Amino acid sequence: MNLRRDVFQAIADPTRRAILVLLATQSMTAGTIASNFDSSRPTVSKHLQILTECDLLEQEQKGREMIYHLNPQGLKDVAEFIEPFAKLWDDRFNKLESIMKNYREEK
Repeated sequence: MNLRRDVFQAIADPTRRAILVLLATQSMTAGTIASNFDSSRPTVSKHLQILTECDLLEQEQKGREMIYHLNPQGLKDVAEFIEPFAKLWDDRFNKLESIMKNYREEK
């Protein structure tokens, strides 16, 4: 049975998060990605494999090279998980802003 890796475990690694940030602006080959890190190329390839298995990256064969693209849809699970926390913090900051505004008006 082929089990899909957990997206949260994948993004827990700082190198994999850096790869996602790198690919957010443009698609790259594995060699180009690896050139941005001090890690060995096989180590970066393993990170790319994990990100691809989690559907965070897509691969495209162009001639002899494999091009990696960010798959924004793959981040949907992460965004859906974070959404309630973002709302919670937004509500708290709005309340703090209101308190500070009232405090300034009282002075």
